[in-house]
Amino acid sequence: MAKKKTAYVCTECGADHTKWQGQCAECNEWNTLTEFVVASSKQAATRDVKFEGYAGSGEEAGKISKLSDINLDEVPRFSTGMQEFDRVLGGGLVPGSAILIGGHPGAGKSTLLLQVMCYLAQTMPTLYITGEESLQQVARRAQRLKLPMNNLQMLSETNVEAITRVAQKEQPRVIVIDSIQVMNMDSVESSPGSVTQVRECSAYLTRFAKQTNTVLFLVGHVTKDGNLAGPKVLEHIIDASLMIEGESDSRYRTLRGIKNRFGAVNELGVFAMLDVGLKEVKNPSSIFLSRSEEPAAGSLVMVVWEGTRPLLVEVQALVDESSMNNPRRVAVGWDFNRLHMLLAVMHRHGGVHLGDQDVFINIVGGVKINETGADLALLIATLSSFRNQPLPRDLIVFGEVGLSGEIRPVTSGQERLREAAKHGFTRAIVPKANIPKGGIPGMQVIGVEKISQALEAI
Repeated sequence: MAKKKTAYVCTECGADHTKWQGQCAECNEWNTLTEFVVASSKQAATRDVKFEGYAGSGEEAGKISKLSDINLDEVPRFSTGMQEFDRVLGGGLVPGSAILIGGHPGAGKSTLLLQVMCYLAQTMPTLYITGEESLQQVARRAQRLKLPMNNLQMLSETNVEAITRVAQKEQPRVIVIDSIQVMNMDSVESSPGSVTQVRECSAYLTRFAKQTNTVLFLVGHVTKDGNLAGPKVLEHIIDASLMIEGESDSRYRTLRGIKNRFGAVNELGVFAMLDVGLKEVKNPSSIFLSRSEEPAAGSLVMVVWEGTRPLLVEVQALVDESSMNNPRRVAVGWDFNRLHMLLAVMHRHGGVHLGDQDVFINIVGGVKINETGADLALLIATLSSFRNQPLPRDLIVFGEVGLSGEIRPVTSGQERLREAAKHGFTRAIVPKANIPKGGIPGMQVIGVEKISQALEAI
């Protein structure tokens, strides 16, 4: 018998290694290499099968075209029935796209896709593949959510070759695989959920979707660190990677686009988990602004830019005298390392020393802020708690803080101010370069260039 060829794949960056070693040579992470069986010529031939006789066959492979001759017409899309879902996808579903949806257990992955599939089944052929739950469990969930159950086709199967044979016969326009971790291929000699199986099954199903112009949804599990399980190279195979975030005890869920070849990344959709499933939140800013009636020190509203729209979010800071030699720094929904950097900038250029204070930061509503436009708001909220001085309730703040204490402009400043004015805010502290020329009716805008000017303004 021929000896199996193996490689070792890093689950963090997807780099290949010829032998096992404790540290990945590419990303320098420890204990992330997993054995991967290299496909033989027989297995490769099985994976390279062409799916013929399908009504929506894709473009001819191997045909060379000049860049100037490529058709630039708008990519055809169709709606999922949820505007927030369509927004994250970039405007709707694109035929032939492969979409990976991840999230913690109980986040609402299966619920969201079941709602979408029941809606789409009323107008087009759809196929829902369940590998983890029985058909009765899925049917009971649909009945509990009061969804239309008459047209959605269901299949309980874990073998991808069998799934594609059924799909070629039924010719659905949308397929859901729940989940990719339990799928397997007969030609791959490893257990379901392994790096080899997840990688090969995803590539096989994505090839089917491309050749048949079928929309493919893959449900993926997440690790303890909150990352999608399986090899990192899986994100290069699919077209879009979406993550459902939200605590199990929270009513709201956020759907964030991590990668999208057909739309903007970091786009955010907000849903409310109700007894009838996930319901869209048309005005997300309103749910993140449920503040107490009395002003409280350390509470401030900032305007962040998520994908293609502004979002008003409250940041809370608590500064308290530390009883330990090393004061604590805790950040929920914010980058921990950037908090350390901003506190150092405020000490050096603002004259505020917090070296003997515990600092706690919380972004209200379970939202994770990744953009630098929230730097200035975080520092002002921290100073408000340190001085025990409440800030005006009609004040909003945004701006990026540099290491030399300068306040840098952010993108879409005028749109952020208009969104704040729409919600009744009348005062704003923003970077000087973001002051609109014509002003904002009913709003006083204060422009600052240094962190010291911002601290004086409040």
